[in-house]
Amino acid sequence: MAVSKTGRIRALFLAAALLPQALLLSSGVLAAAPAVAQSEAEDVAAAGGLDPLLASRSTNPQLRVLLLDLPAIRVAGSSGLSLRDARGGELLRMPAGATLSLRQVGGRIQAQPSAVTKGNSGTLSVSELWLEPLPASGGLASLQIESRRYRGRLQVRVEASKLRAINVIALETYLPSVVGSEMPASWPLEALRAQAVAARTYALRHRRPSAPFDLHSTVTSQAYKGLEAETASTREAVRSTQGLVLMHGNSLINAVFHSSSGGNTENSGDLWSRQLPYLVSVHDYDDSSPVARWEKTLSPQMLTGAFGEIGGVSRIDVLSTTGSGRVRQARVIGPSGALVITGAQLRSRLGLRSTLVRFEAAPFTFTGAALTGGTQLPVGMGSVLAPPPPRPLVPPSPVIIAVGRGFGHGVGMSQWGAYALAQQGRRFEQILQHYYRGVRVQPLRAGTGPLASGVAAGRGS
Repeated sequence: MAVSKTGRIRALFLAAALLPQALLLSSGVLAAAPAVAQSEAEDVAAAGGLDPLLASRSTNPQLRVLLLDLPAIRVAGSSGLSLRDARGGELLRMPAGATLSLRQVGGRIQAQPSAVTKGNSGTLSVSELWLEPLPASGGLASLQIESRRYRGRLQVRVEASKLRAINVIALETYLPSVVGSEMPASWPLEALRAQAVAARTYALRHRRPSAPFDLHSTVTSQAYKGLEAETASTREAVRSTQGLVLMHGNSLINAVFHSSSGGNTENSGDLWSRQLPYLVSVHDYDDSSPVARWEKTLSPQMLTGAFGEIGGVSRIDVLSTTGSGRVRQARVIGPSGALVITGAQLRSRLGLRSTLVRFEAAPFTFTGAALTGGTQLPVGMGSVLAPPPPRPLVPPSPVIIAVGRGFGHGVGMSQWGAYALAQQGRRFEQILQHYYRGVRVQPLRAGTGPLASGVAAGRGS
């Protein structure tokens, strides 16, 4: 009987899953993660319909995702919480419905539970705290951190007088939320699958065992909004691409992506420090994007706030552009000086959607007294009084219009382009290979590791 391409991929992945754990850990990509209960792999499989064998730690490593850096944090558990110290010892147990208030005091974590069922009911003071949701009947347990719910566990540490909350979670459990945070869950399944493979590759490549955490929960890395961002379609996108990653040579690629390129994606070397062979400019299919074309009015007040050191902005001159037309360098001229800055700096200061932009001056409008320099003249005793001498016209501070295309840095996969290609009937592999040139879609296996790139770590937006 002939074996389908999907069947061959799954067979290869099963073979990889059976390799010795030590060999996988030696690759550098699947570095050792914090210990986790065996039941978590079973929970992962139950939640997403994953193959329990493939949900093992060797092929489904733990990620550490930074959620918050705040002076105080409020946490609760859907079915209760277990509080543990850095060594794993249980400090106390909280019932469902109870909350835990955390704050930084003198370089330590002060934890005040609203109720406990086991252990000391008083305030705890620790240097590091681990929070684990207690097992739930009829569903997966979750943590509520401020206003959002998350799967996995929470590590809390003190960093620079703030509490750093890090979600420790299995890769395949993390991904359904990322897909739903990055794309509308109603989009075609092939677009969601492309996003799942790109997000999996990005997360694995950016694991940093020697750093306090691997990824941010924002577009600094990739968006991750917790349990509320998961849907049946995002879970299916992850389940049906389970373990598949993007490779170039023997390394995971830097699978950066963005919302909409505005017609053509960008070469990585035109934005970052190195040109990668798979991150080259290609035609985009994002005409249906609501941000394919946009305008933004830059008021005098806004410009003064953005460029206070030169007293505001009179004019913006684009000095050079990339091959795709994005601003590489610009001169900003103000009443008290001028600045030469990069396109990325200009975008950041002005809050622009992209650097594929040009600048136009809005026309001045003069009416009434501003035109004449005087006022309506009085009439007395049948004779017209002589008008006052005209006053010089003083134009108002200029208003500048930014006229642009696209949203994001423009490198790698365009999400709106993926949507359009999926609408045309393209499979997720074809979508990915359009935006990442010369790559292979294959199962994660031993020996895969990141290629030192010099490309900015964050995918941006």
